Amino acid sequence: MSVFSNPKSLNFSGDRARAAENFRRTVLQLQDSFSALEEVRVPVLIAIQGGCIGGGVDMVAAADCRYCTEDAFFTIKETELGMTADVGTLQRLPHIIPQGLMRELAYTGRKIFAAEAKEIGMVNKVFPDQESMLAGVMEIAADIAKNSPLAVIGCKEMINYTRDHTVADSLDHMATWQSGMFSPEEMMKCFAAKAQRVAAEFEEVAPVRPPLEG
Repeated sequence: MSVFSNPKSLNFSGDRARAAENFRRTVLQLQDSFSALEEVRVPVLIAIQGGCIGGGVDMVAAADCRYCTEDAFFTIKETELGMTADVGTLQRLPHIIPQGLMRELAYTGRKIFAAEAKEIGMVNKVFPDQESMLAGVMEIAADIAKNSPLAVIGCKEMINYTRDHTVADSLDHMATWQSGMFSPEEMMKCFAAKAQRVAAEFEEVAPVRPPLEG
């Protein structure tokens, strides 16, 4: 919010068209910082305590799963401040909660508290306090980490793709993905581990590096 609360931090110099192009570029850069949560190949779990306001809602909407404490609340604050939320809330939240309610929250800027957030599907679970929430979310993260990283990455890729495409296009994308990423060896490890009643061990995926880095 500091970017917008101090107009001097934004470059509005020059003719109107050039100033607008520059401001548009600034908004796109801000959007990228939130989209990174959605684009990272592993699941992002967010634990929320207290107020999730304005940009906080933009951030949690880009996550895979959201959890909160009983004292948490959410508000699309930008509307009350004279601007339209512009870094992801209005684009992602309609895929998470009912659209009619989404519109109400955007138009009014009213708060929703933890119980309502759980009821409408904005959060997966409400915890009594921060300690139990962090323990619970870490347990879920550990359960995810027990699985093949290729399988988990594939799940996120397909869920995100399907949200923005038709079922037919998504099935086609799935077939292409599976033809290249399916690993019989991973399945063999899973079956062998289950037979032995032990946890399967998987090779890590390669770390993401800049394209020209060695």
